[in-house]
Amino acid sequence: MKPRALLPLLASLALGCPHSHSGQQLASSAAALPATRPIAEHVYDGALKSGWEDSGWSPHDLGHGPASIDFSKQGGWMLTKPDLKGKFGGLMFRVKAPVGEAEFLEVRLDSRTKTIFPRIMVRADQKADVGDGWEEVYIPITELDPKNDPFDRIVLRAFRDMPPERVLIDKVAFVASGADGGAPPPSLIPATSATLRVDCRAKAKPISPLIYGIAWDAMAKAPPTVRSTSRRWGGNPTSTFNWQLGNAWNTGNDWFFENVQVKPVTTFFDENKSMGMSNALTIPIMGWVVKDTTSNSFPVSTMGAQQRVDDWRKDAGNGNKPDGKPVTPGDPSRTYIKITPDFDAKWLEQLKKDGRKVDIVILDNEPGIWNETHRDVHPDATTYDELLEKTINYAAAVRRAMPDAKIAGLAEWGWTGYLYSAKDKKMGFQLKPDRRAHGDKPMVPWVLEHVKAEADKTNTKLLDILDLHFYPQGQNTYSAVADPKTAALRINQVRGLWDRGYTDESWIGEPIYLLPRMKQWIDENYPGLQMMIGEWNFGGEAHMSGGLADAEALGRFAENNVYAAYYWTVPPAGSPAAAAFNAYRNYDGKGGHFEDWSLPAHASLKTSLFASRDKDGKHVVLVALNFSPDAAIAADFDIGSCGAPDKTTAYSYTGQGDSFTAEEATAANGRVKLTMPAYSMTVIDLHLASPIGTPVE
Repeated sequence: MKPRALLPLLASLALGCPHSHSGQQLASSAAALPATRPIAEHVYDGALKSGWEDSGWSPHDLGHGPASIDFSKQGGWMLTKPDLKGKFGGLMFRVKAPVGEAEFLEVRLDSRTKTIFPRIMVRADQKADVGDGWEEVYIPITELDPKNDPFDRIVLRAFRDMPPERVLIDKVAFVASGADGGAPPPSLIPATSATLRVDCRAKAKPISPLIYGIAWDAMAKAPPTVRSTSRRWGGNPTSTFNWQLGNAWNTGNDWFFENVQVKPVTTFFDENKSMGMSNALTIPIMGWVVKDTTSNSFPVSTMGAQQRVDDWRKDAGNGNKPDGKPVTPGDPSRTYIKITPDFDAKWLEQLKKDGRKVDIVILDNEPGIWNETHRDVHPDATTYDELLEKTINYAAAVRRAMPDAKIAGLAEWGWTGYLYSAKDKKMGFQLKPDRRAHGDKPMVPWVLEHVKAEADKTNTKLLDILDLHFYPQGQNTYSAVADPKTAALRINQVRGLWDRGYTDESWIGEPIYLLPRMKQWIDENYPGLQMMIGEWNFGGEAHMSGGLADAEALGRFAENNVYAAYYWTVPPAGSPAAAAFNAYRNYDGKGGHFEDWSLPAHASLKTSLFASRDKDGKHVVLVALNFSPDAAIAADFDIGSCGAPDKTTAYSYTGQGDSFTAEEATAANGRVKLTMPAYSMTVIDLHLASPIGTPVE
């Protein structure tokens, strides 16, 4: 329901990246390196050079000519020399990509230390055509290693989806420092300019409209102002919701463990219908729901003095003794009644009878922390087996009661919940007894595998969607703090959603790459499931760093084929967070929106670009982000692959209110050139004179 406190110690998860040698016959060798650039260190030239080791993780072939690399699934190749020494002027190599694949490659240096090196997306100005489809790339060391830190490896990876067709790489070498022999490297793009490109020739991928979802705020007095597409009824208290009492739940450790009456769930359905939003409904599967609207789980009158009490209910304690130690929970029946899957099935049947359409049924909320959020009724830590059993039993009941609804499962809170059970957390992630007892397999894929086995055995599709939650864990990111360091971290941590090469800057301290990881887990354990981010938020809603992080996240959901995503809770009206939604849902104030098909896009420097088109290929909408807090960027948008537009309009947002301002924009010779202000969102609306020829996927 909200970000959790930092966890102390975490054992690393190592997902294997085996080498693959297909024996593919290689051809079309790169030409010899020109003598005009003296080489200080040869790395790879038809084979690995002295001292260099292959550390690649994607399928590849080496040693018989140009290296052949499979960069699909954002794959990559790493070359390591543990004792590398010397001063270099830059890195050069040659690359031959499949026809039609332009910018896709990211290059960085790395080391065994915690030094973080810049990630350089190879730009057009860094490449030179050397014939036969080969391009020579030169990147100055001042870009790769601006602080002159020691390094011992080179990493090349795809920053976007690529086809499985192999990419050839050869002639990898470091150029001698200060000795370019009269052949200077390509000129660098100044810090105030950037080239951004959209590939309209590529086959577009569908974008689910449900990625623009929000949560239902039970305390709100008015419906949300953003044009969301879907709304989720969920959060911690829904684990204890009793529909038979007419809308009652327990507030859990969020507020003194009290049974309370809440805003009618019928309001949720009615508001959604009036605003054209679909419904995602969380149902309780923990096994207990409230028995009334007056009880509380830790009454001072019977359980003794406590650290705090509710000022409005003096007998309701917070479940902690005056010294801070937890009060031992009493009999759950003091506050709750026990339920079975039939309880939820009857609720769904009643909703259906009342004409309430449920599009997604979510199996509870963050079971990995039930023993914290609902320790009054579920003090025991959730295990692999408990989550599996409840997922199977309640999903089967949902399928019988509401066969047309999509069922979303697991709904884990975050990083440790993806990999371990609550029992593992309680006993220690180094010991991880529950995970060890289940083949040392991370919890989410283990549960998926066994739910799939049960589904096959009973010929019942128990799940349609894998649902996980995502919150940044960096210090102060999920807050109103907006100092330069926190603001930059807030934006950077969005990379945890998609970037395999990004090491999370928090206690996690390792790559998360949640969306590719979810896809991998699905493909390996329950093929055919869709992906959902049931809760997400990057904090700083009133600051541009928060709005930019949100806009970046929405773009990544579109790119990565996420089926549904729900912001926690509602972007405040007039805030940069609301503007992020408006960039995709209402940039012109008249319902102008990001289109329904995603196109590959490339951005450089401190920018991102997301591209979309309509089904007919007559309308293209781009969303561009400038992450620099103090530098405007002279942006050159390459739209040549889209054809000539007969109408071009740009819209800009810089942090005031949540509305975009129309800007002058002219398309000429396949380019749109305009200035992106510091810390800004820019939308470019292109109506094309002729439709794009490439069909959608």
